[in-house]
Amino acid sequence: RFQQNAAAKFAIAREAAVLVNDGDSILLDASSTALYFARALSARQRLRVITNGFEVARELAHNSTNTVILIGGVVNNESSSVTGLLSEHIIEELHIQKAFLSCSGFSLERGMTEVHLAEAQLKRKVIESSQQLFALIDSNKFGKEDLTSFARPERVSLLFTDHHLSSDWVERLKQAGVAFTICEEEAATIK
Repeated sequence: RFQQNAAAKFAIAREAAVLVNDGDSILLDASSTALYFARALSARQRLRVITNGFEVARELAHNSTNTVILIGGVVNNESSSVTGLLSEHIIEELHIQKAFLSCSGFSLERGMTEVHLAEAQLKRKVIESSQQLFALIDSNKFGKEDLTSFARPERVSLLFTDHHLSSDWVERLKQAGVAFTICEEEAATIK
């Protein structure tokens, strides 16, 4: 997954990283886009990061000023993540300023969807504990609806996607009132 749509994921990560300030308390999921995002945060200091992704935790722990919390739970080897009741209970006890989540599919009807039920349930708990939700969604996921929904479009504070998003989807997002940013390799355009 890390290699698929790498340029788009890197552009999304770089633009979304602008929203993170030194000392922020943030949550990142275990997605491949989150790993690019973690790399884009290398210059930030004193972050308090919560994640269920092994690779994301490892990347952010390289900076010794960060406090990285890898939540516990059942290991999912396919996605290098942990999920389950234990991780959900941990999330319920936290106050997260900014959550950065990806998904396996997105539609205006169902919002952000996930193929794995346990991942979706954990993301629901994350959203309940977060002040703001930022969606990191590469364009090939638009129009795709997977098994279960975890975030309605109106819950998303700002959606980041890549410049391959079709003009039809750009118009649909505008009409639905979804705030979004088209991320280019050199710049981003806020719509």
